[in-house]
Amino acid sequence: VQLVESGGGTVQTGGSLRLSCAASGFGFSSYADGWARQVSGKGIEWLSGIYSDGKTWYADSVKGRFTISRDNAKNTVYLQMNSLKAADTATYFCASTQGRPSWEGRFTMDYWGRGTQVTVSS
Repeated sequence: VQLVESGGGTVQTGGSLRLSCAASGFGFSSYADGWARQVSGKGIEWLSGIYSDGKTWYADSVKGRFTISRDNAKNTVYLQMNSLKAADTATYFCASTQGRPSWEGRFTMDYWGRGTQVTVSS
């Protein structure tokens, strides 16, 4: 089982990035996938999630700026990030679960990627 994030990097304020998360080794299409981020020394912040039926969820901090999508044929979930701010600087992780998480409160994910760094410079 593997989740591999890519697409991170350094971008100026107001710029865009698209993160990808390639999954292998499990039934991706029947799983829910989420994107979270973490700033060093702080807790995980869930940003967005997408269920196997395509229904999506967004945190208020990214609503209107980030878009999650999935391509089951490619076993990949994406996070399109627009209008990036310095506060978006963090390590971004994707995660998958066979359950149906609420994306808020307490829940667990079955698999995690190792993360990709996003740095937004002013």
